[in-house]
Amino acid sequence: MKPTLQTRRKFLRTSMLGAAATWTLPVFLEKTFFALDALAADALTQTVTGKDGTILVVLQMAGGNDGLNMVVPYADDAYHVARPRLHLGADQVLKIDNHIALNPKLTGVKSLYDEGHLAIVQGVGYPNPNRSHFRSTEIWQTASDADRTLGEGWLGRYFDNCCAGAEPTVGVAIGEETPQAFAAKNPTGVTFSRPEQFRFQPSEPRHGQPSAEEMFFRQLNEAGSGEESGTVASNTGGSIGTISGKAKNDLSTLDFLQRTALDAQLSSDKILAIARKYRSSVTYPQGQLAASLNIIARMIAGGLPTRVYYASHGGFDTHAGQVNTHERLMGEFNDAVAAFVADLKQQGNFERVLLMTFSEFGRRVQENANGGTDHGAAAPMFVLGGAIKPGLFGKYPSLTGLDHGDLKFNTDFRSVYGTVLDRWLKAPSQLVLGRKFPALAIV
Repeated sequence: MKPTLQTRRKFLRTSMLGAAATWTLPVFLEKTFFALDALAADALTQTVTGKDGTILVVLQMAGGNDGLNMVVPYADDAYHVARPRLHLGADQVLKIDNHIALNPKLTGVKSLYDEGHLAIVQGVGYPNPNRSHFRSTEIWQTASDADRTLGEGWLGRYFDNCCAGAEPTVGVAIGEETPQAFAAKNPTGVTFSRPEQFRFQPSEPRHGQPSAEEMFFRQLNEAGSGEESGTVASNTGGSIGTISGKAKNDLSTLDFLQRTALDAQLSSDKILAIARKYRSSVTYPQGQLAASLNIIARMIAGGLPTRVYYASHGGFDTHAGQVNTHERLMGEFNDAVAAFVADLKQQGNFERVLLMTFSEFGRRVQENANGGTDHGAAAPMFVLGGAIKPGLFGKYPSLTGLDHGDLKFNTDFRSVYGTVLDRWLKAPSQLVLGRKFPALAIV
């Protein structure tokens, strides 16, 4: 028997998952568990895992990030005319060239650009854009055409087609719900809820002191105490905390086992043990995004065999009072990512990690009467890491040649996905995305 298969079988039979199936699950699920064990024993395990291969971190900016005030066309008069209250002046921004700049809060991100670790893909979108949060999120998470609905997510199809036999932790999502991007014919991946919501059997405390697990979660809770998951305070101007897309609700018995026993037990046992192996000297800022990236960094340092991590940063639906809200969000994003990168560099893993941002759409060029912006279309994406090819990619959309008030895209988001699949995860993008999209020289 191959060592990888033997290890897999041993894990399934001797871990907390096995104990859970034996003591807490009904008989029919217990039988299913052993059937799953037998199937796993005969499956082929992928040769490259997150322990020794490249890792993708997907960061969703939920609610519709205002790309115009993230990557700022400060030299374009049309920008200042359309946004008399929201525009950022040339003396405020972090200039990249004579036309565009980064938001002033993105100092750490600008340093990454200057160091050659950031690619900015401009004007990203898709044909016939949809301005509904939920439908557009579904399109981005399934990589479908606007007039077509797909059942599986783009990462779920990657798991199905390229990760047969891999451990459930080949994909780890940080959040309360599994993102639709993970939806697969054969459910794979673990959803790791907010640390303060974990329920587990802690080790015995020593001399009245909190257990090691309690201390671990207390540390992460303190880092994430500034924001409630999935919600945004009503006076901040943002209304979308997170959008997971449509959930798969036709779970089979095997699905149920993987989504309950695997999720609960792996999250509270194996992932916890791995994450506790490493504690960085890097100080992470307050906020849920920082807490999410903190625990992802711990998993990477601990050698969890994960190829794809998924996190979400909410609050970008800025219909009113955008100035303070977007400034805060940009600062939270910048500080969390800067700490994450510093952590990865300290580990020696920065060259192995690629972080990619996306939002379901951008905002309209013209500000509205409430000091905010409404749902738009095209927006920039960030791709950063130790091994990416830096620079500006695509063309900044015209601010005057608009589509009903919205920017026209010039780069299909599936070109970014396809490039990441082909050149970073070494997976056939055509198989995952259904057809080939033009590649970008970002990797």
